[in-house]
Amino acid sequence: MRDEQLTLRLPRELLRDVDRRARALGVPKAQVVREALAAYLAAPAEADQGASLRAASALVGSLSLDPQAVEQDEIAARLRRHNWRA
Repeated sequence: MRDEQLTLRLPRELLRDVDRRARALGVPKAQVVREALAAYLAAPAEADQGASLRAASALVGSLSLDPQAVEQDEIAARLRRHNWRA
């Protein structure tokens, strides 16, 4: 079976990352791209990067803070300072 050829245009930064990985592993850039693409396609479709954001979208803006906790907890205080609705 003969491999097919695919030509891609990559953003400069992504190409640099591919090049760095290839040099670190001592393999051709094409092998890095093939392995990355195979790993991406092997993952379930719902494992995409946006899935976590979509799953948590119902929680956006739903945080409420106990006023006393804000005084005692640095994280709660930071949330309060950066979220006017908290």
